[in-house]
Amino acid sequence: MAQQHYKALFKKALLQFITEPDPFLAMLKWVMTEMMRIEVEAKVGAAKGQHSKDRATHFSGFRARRVDTRMGTVYLVVPKIRKGGYVPFFISERKRSEQALIAVVQEAFINGVSTRKIERLAHAMGIENISASQVSEFNKELDLQVADFQTRPLAEEYPFLIIDALYQKVRVEGRVVSMAVMIACGVNPAGSREILAVEPMFDESEDSWRVFFRKLKARGMKRTALCISDAHAGIQAAVRKEWLGASWQRCKVHFMRNILAKVPHKEKGRFAAHLKRIWLEPDKKSAKRATAALIDDYGKRFPDAVRCLEEGLEDSLSFYDFPEVDKKRISSTNGQERLNLEIRRRSRVVGVFPSVPSFLRLTICYLIEYSEDWENDRSYIRQDKAQGSLDRLHELMAQAAN
Repeated sequence: MAQQHYKALFKKALLQFITEPDPFLAMLKWVMTEMMRIEVEAKVGAAKGQHSKDRATHFSGFRARRVDTRMGTVYLVVPKIRKGGYVPFFISERKRSEQALIAVVQEAFINGVSTRKIERLAHAMGIENISASQVSEFNKELDLQVADFQTRPLAEEYPFLIIDALYQKVRVEGRVVSMAVMIACGVNPAGSREILAVEPMFDESEDSWRVFFRKLKARGMKRTALCISDAHAGIQAAVRKEWLGASWQRCKVHFMRNILAKVPHKEKGRFAAHLKRIWLEPDKKSAKRATAALIDDYGKRFPDAVRCLEEGLEDSLSFYDFPEVDKKRISSTNGQERLNLEIRRRSRVVGVFPSVPSFLRLTICYLIEYSEDWENDRSYIRQDKAQGSLDRLHELMAQAAN
């Protein structure tokens, strides 16, 4: 009975394929679609719309996927699922960041700025004799995703905002310049991390940071409770003027490096062990006692280091004003530094980017993937803790208004 059913189904499909302009390509698409259906139903634990006690997750719409085969290009409708993600087993998935890296190499060749390193990479990828029209077509889809990412609406409130900048060599109007690329990550009211913005600037000044923050506001963001960054003067001034009511946390890791730079090398280990204790104390009062003890022990031996500590201490202890939140999460920009390292690791193979769009394409496409991974992780900060930080901000602003 089953055999007759499949024979009838196959005969019906064949009659349908015969009328197609390319019967074999149409047949291939049908087979791929059926394989996707079987695979994704096994992953979900049930067919679409079917009730099952074995269900592991749910269907969540579809996405279009172009697949280039030896027979030609096939456009598939790939099912999406809520948890775990789904990529058909027969597709050799090329991530956005990999596409962007290839596009950078292509553009470098076209603009005549390739190096031996880029050339070796290009040959390894099979990229030769690339035309400008091919590059344009290759980049079109990526550019749309980058534009969507840069303009998507933001939540009105983010309890915590982590900001930093990295520098990259980019070719602009025929000359190589160093550009500041500003990156903002936020913790939203649900306690999850988001990469909010990536913007290139020609300098890292107060004005450029204010422009950066205003772009966040233009996309819907209105307030934050705590900004976390290094001690760049432009960031500090911009935070004070653009995020009224927000506290500023000086990254404790950067601060410790600044202090240790004023200590002789052979004494750094012992001094650093004492210094770290300050930010491990359970509350601000205890941290200040630990600071006083360190000053008593080392004030005369390392006056410059102690002076640096005294001048920046208060700003490095702002995280203690949010006792409900794990202090490791909001006392430094370590998470942002890891992002920067990953970006540099990918951009290092290029060296000098042939244009600003090429650098943004690679950086943002990688960060989109990174943020998608965050969506599948558990919350960075518990939702009730994140909301508690916002509630405190609302109370302070109400008191100030009265």
